[in-house]
Formats: sequence, C-alpha cells, structure tokens
Amino acid sequence: MADVKPPVVVNLDINLMDVFQALLTGENGLSITGEEKIVAAGGELDARLKEWREQGLRVGFTNGCFDILHPGHVKVLTAARGACDRLIVGLNSDASVKRLKGEGRPVQDERARSEVLAALEAVDLVAIFNEDTPINLIAQIKPSVLVKGGDYTRDQVVGHETVEAGGGEVLLVEVLPGFSTTSLVNRARGGKA
Repeated sequence: MADVKPPVVVNLDINLMDVFQALLTGENGLSITGEEKIVAAGGELDARLKEWREQGLRVGFTNGCFDILHPGHVKVLTAARGACDRLIVGLNSDASVKRLKGEGRPVQDERARSEVLAALEAVDLVAIFNEDTPINLIAQIKPSVLVKGGDYTRDQVVGHETVEAGGGEVLLVEVLPGFSTTSLVNRARGGKA
C-alpha cells in the first residue's frame, strides 16, 4: 500500500480585499492584465508592430471610448480579433472622451478603461490616443483590417481610405440592438435610454 501523505496546509494571513485593490491599482507590481498590453502611440507601439510583422501576422485595429464595456463592444472586439492575428484597440484618452461626449464623461478614467480592455482575450494591445479621431494612429499602424460597428457606413469609418490604399479592408460588424454606452449612462443617471 502506497504511503498517503497528509495535505500541506499553509496559513496565509492575507486580506483578499487588499489583494484585489492591489490588482486594480497596480500597487506592489500587481496587475490584472499585465500593463505590457497598454501602450501610448510611439516607439513602444512601433516595436510591437515590427515584431508582429516580422512574424507575418495580420494586424487589425478598432477604436472607441469604451467608457462602460457592454455586450455590443464585446461582439465587435471578438469579431475584430477573428479577422486578424493581433488586435490593437485605439482608446480615446480622457480629454478626448470629454470633448466628444461632453461633461460628465468619461465615467471611468483611461487607466480603468484600458485595464478592462487589456484583460479581454480578444485584445492584444491597447493604444491610448489624445486626438478626437484615431487617424494618426491608423496611419502609424497601417492595419490589414479596420473594424467598426455596423452603425457606421464604410465611408464614415475614420481611416478607411488609409487602410484600403495600403491593401487592407474595412469590416463592419452588425451591432447588438439596445446596447450603447450613452443610453446606459443616461439610464443609470435616471434619464431615458
């Protein structure tokens, strides 16, 4: 009969709320997503693009404010990732969201929004941009596929000319009815959706 060893019991004096807070804030080097998936436009982004292109990977791009992530966002992000090997999400900075959406927005700051996006398996990189549109980021990335929700037409998609001129394509993903951050915010604030 084989020796059966008793289980090892380790008593860790850990407050789970402290651990969770450290994960959310990045304190003590902890992070839910690994901050390596969040970059500013510039040299770090260029280095990732170079590495992926050397590997022959197809790079996709989508963008938005992603203030309150909802199933419509997840559908677009999942479809976008399915159309490429590596997905970069352009995220409007806090200042950009405020200019586009008005006072009281964003609801979550860019750090929180970027952490949530970076935690998604479909997202390979989050690039925060300060302009109102991602045209400069699209010109820098030169994606093979540019993805937006089907509430846009091809001609309304910022950067479609740049992507198509480089041999890439524009993919419009059918939206899920009833999901919009603005309507969710209005409903939460007691207004109409």
